[in-house]
Amino acid sequence: MSKQVKQMQMDALAKTFEGVRNLVVLTASGIDATTENQIRIGLRKKNVTMMLVKNSLLRRVFADSGIELEAATWEGPTTIAWGGESVKDLSREIETALLKNAKTKDKVKIKTALAEGQQIPFARALTMPTRKEAIGEIIGTILGPASSIAAALTGPAAQVASQIQTISEKKEEGEPAPAA
Repeated sequence: MSKQVKQMQMDALAKTFEGVRNLVVLTASGIDATTENQIRIGLRKKNVTMMLVKNSLLRRVFADSGIELEAATWEGPTTIAWGGESVKDLSREIETALLKNAKTKDKVKIKTALAEGQQIPFARALTMPTRKEAIGEIIGTILGPASSIAAALTGPAAQVASQIQTISEKKEEGEPAPAA
């Protein structure tokens, strides 16, 4: 393969993976074409794309974009899957489509996952919070102490207001006002 052709392929890969920060790297071999096509169609409906890549070219593209993966990741045939809302969603779709599928579970090996450009184990990618879950956790963490402070500030004021109301109700019943 000439250098020009390799460069064109690298440019195409760079364009394809531009802005992709969450992906799963896997090896899938021995899957028949019909099954693979059905899996790809099912994943495409969920906004997940799979692509078989040439290791040497993608390694260069990732190195140029600042993504470094362990050397063991590039051993054997490599398929890249990306898409979905988060690395958790992507990992769950891959797990459902490939690892829990009776036809493919023995023929697929997950190598690693990438979350926001950082290599992580696939098991961790399955448990990471999505963006919405992370925002919810942060808001809950912020609101917890704030609600305690608000309760501490309004509690004594509510007691005083209740006592004033009780005193004013007693005056309306005809009791003499206390002497000053």
